[in-house]
Amino acid sequence: MRAVIQRVQHASVSIEGYETEGIGQGYLVLLGCENADTQEDIDWLSHKIANLRVFDDEAGVMNKSLLDVGGDVLVVSQFTLWASYKKGNRPSYLRAGSHEVTVPLYEAFVKAMEREIGKPVKTGRFGAEMKVELLNDGPVTICMDTKNKE
Repeated sequence: MRAVIQRVQHASVSIEGYETEGIGQGYLVLLGCENADTQEDIDWLSHKIANLRVFDDEAGVMNKSLLDVGGDVLVVSQFTLWASYKKGNRPSYLRAGSHEVTVPLYEAFVKAMEREIGKPVKTGRFGAEMKVELLNDGPVTICMDTKNKE
């Protein structure tokens, strides 16, 4: 499971020209799943994201978590995070999970994030053509891969 976590002042997703979900301060999480992902990946990633200390404390040091600041989360499916660009100039997405496997993983991740932060998580629509708008705060952008925990 791969995620790009962006600390935002606000973010929203539009589908077919209509804004469907939006958040204030918090994280926009772009999430890509592969067929090998499990509940263990979901649990590790949701816990890590909720407790990641990248919000400023009173001294201006990134020392507070999403939980500490009461931030929101918007999760958007992003199969292109599994792009392979080794050969040629057209990326391959063979490692991206199949629809049958990825949809339940995506939904389980959203539920796990809701449990971690204690409130509803906003989402895009899996498989839809979406427009995502955000105001990246910092900018702070962190990439995580549950198979390569750094």
